[in-house]
Amino acid sequence: MIKITLPDGAVREYEAGVSAMDVAKSISEGLARKVLAAEINGEVWDATRPIKNDASLKLLTWDAREAKTTFWHSSAHLMAEALEFVFPGTKFGIGPAIENGFYYDIDLGDQTITEEDLKKVEDKMKELAKAANAYVREEMPKDKAIAFFNEKQDPYKLELLEGLNDGEITFYTQGNFTDLCRGPHIPNTGFIKAIKLMNIAGAYWRGNEKNKMLTRIYGITFPAQKELDEYLVLLEEAKKRDHRKLGKELELFAFSEKVGSGLPLWLPKGAMLRERLQQFLQKAQIKGGYLPVITPHIGSKQLYVTSGHWEKYGKDSFRPITTPQEGEEFMLKPMNCPHHCEIYKTQPRSYKDLPLRLAEFGTVYRYEQSGELHGLTRVRGFTQDDAHLFCRPDQVKEEFQKVIDLVMYVFQSLDFQEFTAQISLRDQEDRSKYIGSEENWEIAERSIIEATAEKNLKTVIEYGEAAFYGPKLDFMVKDALGRSWQLGTIQVDYNLPERFELEYVDADNTRKRPVMIHRAPFGSMERFIAVLLEHCAGKLPFWLAPLQVKVLPISDKFHDYAVEVKNALIAADITAEIDDRSEKIGRKIRDTELMKVPYMLIVGEKEMEERQVSVRKQGDGDKGSVPLEAFVAEVQAIVREQLAGKKLN
Repeated sequence: MIKITLPDGAVREYEAGVSAMDVAKSISEGLARKVLAAEINGEVWDATRPIKNDASLKLLTWDAREAKTTFWHSSAHLMAEALEFVFPGTKFGIGPAIENGFYYDIDLGDQTITEEDLKKVEDKMKELAKAANAYVREEMPKDKAIAFFNEKQDPYKLELLEGLNDGEITFYTQGNFTDLCRGPHIPNTGFIKAIKLMNIAGAYWRGNEKNKMLTRIYGITFPAQKELDEYLVLLEEAKKRDHRKLGKELELFAFSEKVGSGLPLWLPKGAMLRERLQQFLQKAQIKGGYLPVITPHIGSKQLYVTSGHWEKYGKDSFRPITTPQEGEEFMLKPMNCPHHCEIYKTQPRSYKDLPLRLAEFGTVYRYEQSGELHGLTRVRGFTQDDAHLFCRPDQVKEEFQKVIDLVMYVFQSLDFQEFTAQISLRDQEDRSKYIGSEENWEIAERSIIEATAEKNLKTVIEYGEAAFYGPKLDFMVKDALGRSWQLGTIQVDYNLPERFELEYVDADNTRKRPVMIHRAPFGSMERFIAVLLEHCAGKLPFWLAPLQVKVLPISDKFHDYAVEVKNALIAADITAEIDDRSEKIGRKIRDTELMKVPYMLIVGEKEMEERQVSVRKQGDGDKGSVPLEAFVAEVQAIVREQLAGKKLN
């Protein structure tokens, strides 16, 4: 007999060899019908895999992220089985689950596949799914695995086998398809009720441009047709909200091949948006005791050798810059933190000087592969709202809480209401991959857990996900379409203070290392703006909109009054422009609506004579005429209201 511990702490006894599915059935047949996989001692397993020793068990249904991953990976195998039927002789690369759905990289040989062919594959998948074939796991000796794929003449699986040893090779079979796979998988294909193959792309084998170009097929599946229908509706909405589309329509940013791929050009309205965000955070930082610093866009290569960034990011960085002086090399900086460490070292520090909070909107550069570039979310040059806090170990918790306050202030001000904070801690067993003393790690981990609990944050703990230099807290935010994004991070670092030999003189006159906290509430200006645009569909809150009011004179006769209105708004720190084109007022209104300007002020003879403005609110139509001074006071109050109640503690 073995003991199975359930999430609520209950312990049940079963015969050795029981499966998670057996346990589910012993609880409820209804529950068993929903179980897709299981978490055994923190590791995701097939729900049908025998459990031979005492274990903790968590049953995973569709709502769990790990269950979705298992479901979609199993769907990739189902698609592969269908592809073998529709395109005999297909060779298979890898077929993982991704954030939404799955893909499989395949080699069709002399055959070609079109968008029309996807329907045939999709129909075959539906037929195979109905057969409810079990996903069967089998451990395989390496020599037999090699023989199997030699017979199938599959060079891709044979290459993958080269990196595996006896005892770590497993095959999965469902129906007529067998694949090299670690798993886990869902119990059978019958769980897959709704299927949609999305598109075809090209991908180099193992991401190496020197390798053969394979065909990548993307798909998504669900356990119910209703969920697929809802997903496709959201997908169409996401296309409308694509920040690349909005950026062009709203004249915020552009890209130029002559400037270089992945290097955005910020147009006047986009620059204004960035400035507003930057000023917003800078004001909060000044109140929080941060000190502004500015560092160069380049640094000596030796700086990044010392920090470890050359070793870690060297291959993802732009090549070193050589100078006329022999042996002298510089780099476009991949990180701001080494520069801030050198600022710390410019003078002796006492325990009384800490915490020292250095903040910079610093631009960094990384050489992303061209195929990975995507609008503002993956670029080669981006600006981080970076800050580094140097503190004593006993200050870590308090500083963490203050940073949490700052992140909450940012999220609330920008209407990001749903988020989860992920606490990333050390591996519970293997401590060899971490640096720093056990005492400092315990202080830092305890500080993060206590700080988040006291702030009533919804958190999840992930063991083994800490950086090698310290634990961290990542904020996963859901946007208006329910998509999750990582926005904001706080990291504790014992590595850089050690590498740069940072010190402070403590109260007992001994020299000690400070603890370093990295934090970036936005993450990067580029990525944050991309997510924000898609979250609000381009309809930015009034206080943040680069153009807040457009003044529309009915004809040229009222241009002078339109100028007076604009000047009154600008004097009140409201950005405004005049549409003085020789167009009918209806056309001006439509064009301004498309630009998502929060307010339009229409001025004609009546408005000029009575010093009024006729107000139209974006997306809400005509709001009537009001005195100019009253409108100015109203929009100033809107700015205060939108930021009210969100002050830092």
